[in-house]
Amino acid sequence: MSTSAPDTPLIAIVGNPNSGKTTLFNLLTGLKQKVANYPGVTVEKKIGECYSQHGKKLRLIDLPGAYSLNARSPDEAVLRDVLLGRRPETPRPDRVVCVIDSANLERNLYMVSQVLELGLPTILVLNMIDVAAQREWHIDAKRLSEELGVPVVQTNAVTGAGLIELKLTLSREDLAAPQWENAALPEGVRAALEHSRDELRQTGAIHTRSSLLEPLYLLSDHDPTHYGIADSQMARIHELRGRMEADFPGWEDALVAERYRRIEELCAKVLKRPDQEIETITTKLDRILLHPVLGFVNLLLVLGLLFFLIFKVAEGPMGWIETGFGALGSWVEGLMSPGDFRDLIVNGVVPGVGGVVIFLPQILILFFFIGIMEDTGYMSRLAFIMDWAMSKVGLNGKSFLPFLSSYACAIPGVMAARTIDSPKDRLITILIAPLASCSARLPVYSLLIGVLFPAGRVSAWVQAGIMLGLYALGTFGAFFFAWVFNKCVMKGSASPMILEMPAYKMPAIRSILLHVWQRARMFLVRAGTIILGISILIWAASTYPKTQGDTSAQQMEHSFAGRAGKFIEPAIAPLGYDWKIGIGLIGSFAAREVFNSTMGVVYAVESEDDDNLAPLRDKLAGERRPGGGLVYTPLVCISLLVFYVFAMQCVSTVAIVRRETGSWKWALFQLGYMTGTAYLLSLLIFQIGSALGF
Repeated sequence: MSTSAPDTPLIAIVGNPNSGKTTLFNLLTGLKQKVANYPGVTVEKKIGECYSQHGKKLRLIDLPGAYSLNARSPDEAVLRDVLLGRRPETPRPDRVVCVIDSANLERNLYMVSQVLELGLPTILVLNMIDVAAQREWHIDAKRLSEELGVPVVQTNAVTGAGLIELKLTLSREDLAAPQWENAALPEGVRAALEHSRDELRQTGAIHTRSSLLEPLYLLSDHDPTHYGIADSQMARIHELRGRMEADFPGWEDALVAERYRRIEELCAKVLKRPDQEIETITTKLDRILLHPVLGFVNLLLVLGLLFFLIFKVAEGPMGWIETGFGALGSWVEGLMSPGDFRDLIVNGVVPGVGGVVIFLPQILILFFFIGIMEDTGYMSRLAFIMDWAMSKVGLNGKSFLPFLSSYACAIPGVMAARTIDSPKDRLITILIAPLASCSARLPVYSLLIGVLFPAGRVSAWVQAGIMLGLYALGTFGAFFFAWVFNKCVMKGSASPMILEMPAYKMPAIRSILLHVWQRARMFLVRAGTIILGISILIWAASTYPKTQGDTSAQQMEHSFAGRAGKFIEPAIAPLGYDWKIGIGLIGSFAAREVFNSTMGVVYAVESEDDDNLAPLRDKLAGERRPGGGLVYTPLVCISLLVFYVFAMQCVSTVAIVRRETGSWKWALFQLGYMTGTAYLLSLLIFQIGSALGF
């Protein structure tokens, strides 16, 4: 069992979802944190640094939110394994900070009691004390500390109240082991666990010096994926669990009931509640926001406001970025001597990277807005509102949360599906999650909407309405395919939704801005690496092989990129696309936003005058076919928009889906059905529209 260095103790931050655990972690660590994944799983791993009030350096690890150490998902399995020292790449924490929602004391204490039984020095943080005060709940922190044998600190992670007291407590060297004792085990169950421990030691599934808690939590593991446990070990665990169920029917339920009984006794000593529950702001708001009709209306208004901000507020910063990249291109063009290297920078790197970076303000607004909804507690209400609609397609509102996360990026959306208990629902959610219009589609949508409805000619509200329609189309498509998969591919009854409704609270702006900064940094790194690399490749493919006497347009047509576009042109011509659009489609199968950078490079390389530095949307709007007609007619723009709503164009998502499902079968199935749907719908739109004279 590994431990961290004594001079920099490793402190685990644990707690239930919506307890403010991550907000507190962000408050303590700020920008001094690294985000990665645990090896072998797609569970996010956050490690940061901070200093105590006495200047001592501390390492903090933000463990996944969970309700119990009895794992029912990969998140809870990671939490359990780190606290037990079962993950070799992560040292067992030296201390634990348990963060609980003060207004949900009894439910939060369930996992706290399990953590205390592990014997690690622990600090209990009563967070959201303002919410408890609104309900007129009075918690005797001193008595609670005495009962559990651990320090208790009251905080408000949103305002930072109690942070100094927490840092002082983290500085203490005399943190003793908790006084909370293991839940009483019936003699027969204890003997069976001791026997199971001996057998599991032989398989290597548990440590030689493990307590009874390790076999207890392994035998009560209900995570279908069983991350971190070898197949041979899992087979033995299944056998031992079956024996326990046969000898002691309902043993797990009996232990849960006993634990809750002891927690009720503890709460009776430390918690004083009013005789009649106070009507809080949460109750009042939910009358409107959870109303069957008004809730839906409010949702549409919120999304409409989001897209209006994306077009109106982001317009200024996008103009600055566009001007900056234009000036950069002009400066490089005047600074360098003519030649291929200057062409690479001016016609490849600058328009390629600039064609994507220009949409950074819109993406930041999207992530900030989503952060506000999550931090205020409104995101859980969206799942409740959508539960009725999701039930019509065989899922429940819990599947809507991963789907909603996919509006930012499909990768965390697919990963978030691991919190769904039903394997069938989890798989269907993974298969439909990329149909949510992610932030990578946003640059493509914005570009084509700008060509279809140029700014200045129509209001931002019209552009926002078109954008909302595209998001609605993707959502409708996801619901349709979820219904199809439930009826035809993976038949089974819908599982009920059990979802926590956290109290509304003020958002932690600092924590949200930190999250936005992390996403901005990831976006810029992507633009500076993947997009830059693809832009260079597209430039090279658009420039070579060189032929003597050809114009730039002819050179482009005879280049490797032009030949590739010409090769697929017969397949995409029925959709209204020419070979240049075909080059963009090929590039964007790596990542959707590459369409913008690819088209920026293609038109810059082809340009024979100073127009190579003009805005991309103007180039597209003026592009003409050999016969003189416009390429990007309204019908072609709509066809392209629909194609990008449905097409699976993200190699990273394909890899994550393969990893989450454990099979290339489902990843390739998803790639096939989404791209096939995109092609068919775009074909119908263009052909029917052309037949009607549009």
